[in-house]
Amino acid sequence: MELVARERSGHTAVADGDLLYVWGGYMSVADDEVFLPNDELWIYDLEQGVWQTFHMTGEVPPSMSGTCGCSLNSHMYIFGGCDDNGQTNQIYRVKLTDGQYAWTKVMHRVGSAPSPRDKLSCWVYKGRIIYFGGYGHKLLAEFDRRNRSFIVDDSSEDVMWGWNNEVHIFDPTQSSWGRPQTHGRPPAPRAAQACATLGNRGYICGGRVKETRTNDIHCLDLDSWTWSEIVPVSSVPVGRSWHSLTAASGSTLFLFGGLSVDCKPMSDGWLFDVETKTWRELAHPFKNKPRLWHTACPGKDSDVIVFGGSCDYILLVDTGHCNDALVFQMAPYPLFRICEDYIAKNASEYDVFRKQLPLLPPKLCTAVKRRMSFYRPSKKQHTHVL
Repeated sequence: MELVARERSGHTAVADGDLLYVWGGYMSVADDEVFLPNDELWIYDLEQGVWQTFHMTGEVPPSMSGTCGCSLNSHMYIFGGCDDNGQTNQIYRVKLTDGQYAWTKVMHRVGSAPSPRDKLSCWVYKGRIIYFGGYGHKLLAEFDRRNRSFIVDDSSEDVMWGWNNEVHIFDPTQSSWGRPQTHGRPPAPRAAQACATLGNRGYICGGRVKETRTNDIHCLDLDSWTWSEIVPVSSVPVGRSWHSLTAASGSTLFLFGGLSVDCKPMSDGWLFDVETKTWRELAHPFKNKPRLWHTACPGKDSDVIVFGGSCDYILLVDTGHCNDALVFQMAPYPLFRICEDYIAKNASEYDVFRKQLPLLPPKLCTAVKRRMSFYRPSKKQHTHVL
């Protein structure tokens, strides 16, 4: 039986080369929400469409959802998240290229870690990780009511819960935390927003702000630390949270899915051109696959790989979590990729193509044989030119 990753939402996923790495999250079992095993790493071969699972060792983090994950220097970093005891503010990393998959808990030597939070986002720039926003808690002694970077949602005698718009920097080479002095008007405090990096700018889109879900776009210059809001000059997607935003080119961002203002799971896809400030809705083959609290990672040749998430309103009992990988083709493929895919697809279906494979140049023959696995009839992954 073919191995398939477990269904999940609120997980972490990063892509490195031809591999997609998936960790954590949760799934629904009867009336319970169950965290996925913390010592289990799932790896999806984007060329073959094949899953493998590996046991993780080292300083294993607790089982969590809502962590903020990214890839930097062949390591996967996770920060924050929510475990059985609530939100956390620890940072962990695991090397992805040595086959050991041993976690390390990263202890900072300089600065102070952000307060515990989940449903935050990040940008990677110049070897550093810049974190933004999220939902979490602060001790009453740490809370300043004059500080507009934190909006209170709930409170107890000594703890305040709420949304924030804070910017924090983690430098792995220095094991240091810092908080830059930003300029301009920052976005309102929020959580479950989507982030993407283009050049030296970090973009955020939407998210939950108090009791609503927004569709605004903000940009942070990661050199000058200056905020600016982008006002689109076209029709715009509806407000949403738990969606994804992925760099599709040097000037475009791809938005997919999420939970709308009226709590409707979304399956629409949009391209935003940061130069012309215009949104354009895209036709794609996954209109019957709404997703929220999924992950989206850039693949090779400008592909965007969406994995997991929920197809229902996530606060319902028996939420429908997913485990399929949706491959969005965002740009024309190189000629080699077109030939490889064409031959692999037909060789998977017709004997005449399979018999002629040994006549191909060795490099192409090897690539085609790997790719044939992706096009087996049992596969559910698809590509589409947008």
